[in-house]
Amino acid sequence: MGIVSFCPNCGGLLQVRRNKDTIELYCPKCNYTLNTKNQLLQPTKVEVKRNPKDRTIVVASKRQLATLEEVKGVICPKCGHDKAYFWMMQTRAADEPPTRFYRCIRCNHTWREYA
Repeated sequence: MGIVSFCPNCGGLLQVRRNKDTIELYCPKCNYTLNTKNQLLQPTKVEVKRNPKDRTIVVASKRQLATLEEVKGVICPKCGHDKAYFWMMQTRAADEPPTRFYRCIRCNHTWREYA
């Protein structure tokens, strides 16, 4: 899986270019350059949690959860807290609606709802 980045100057798609000790993202239209200092090659530590009841593997790092949308008014079935992170995935056939996943902000319990 790659990262897609766009030029802040002209909106063009940034291309990857390798220099001596660095990897750069550059725009072929306006020559904008972003030096990444090999950050794209650094592996990120990922926490994997499995709940045997759900038969679903949830893969999320703390940084990834910070970018998920927070929703209020959804009650956690484990602790009763009313705030959770929210995301959707297509877990069944394409003609079925996507599955909504929630993760409680307080106790990190993860559950799902079918639309």
